[in-house]
Amino acid sequence: RIENIRTDQEVIRKNMGVCMQHNVLFDYLTTKEHLLLYVDGVETLKETGLYSHRHKLAGTLSGGMKRKLSIAIALLGGSRVVILDEPTTGVDPCSRRSIWEIISKNKKGRTIILSTHHLDEAEVLSDRIAFLEHGGLKCCGSPFYLKETFGDGYHLTLTKKKVCV
Repeated sequence: RIENIRTDQEVIRKNMGVCMQHNVLFDYLTTKEHLLLYVDGVETLKETGLYSHRHKLAGTLSGGMKRKLSIAIALLGGSRVVILDEPTTGVDPCSRRSIWEIISKNKKGRTIILSTHHLDEAEVLSDRIAFLEHGGLKCCGSPFYLKETFGDGYHLTLTKKKVCV
């Protein structure tokens, strides 16, 4: 069944998850309490690596843990459409890779719309990539197609010159 955005908003909202670019969390709730606001999120805590932090207040979590919690909230309830706005902004490289794993594990049976400035992230996580410029679509396709079609550019080769003293 195809839902109409004008008449079926309640159904659409139940099937949609959103992770904003900035964390929208309550500092005085624990990670577990955040997920319980939506559904019983204990399994989601385990899937995202937050289970050992379930009793910590959100305000005391690291930036990477806060992002994971925001993503976990977006994935709760089996949302069929998930919008992730810059999911790895401001996190360290280890957390970034961990977030990539969470997203990859939760792709099946969903449409994930992800915005990012990181081309490596888009390539790893996406089946299709769209480039926007000044509010308009510049190009769209699989990572392989885009590389083959637009892969021209500069190639930089660095060599180290041996210095004899």
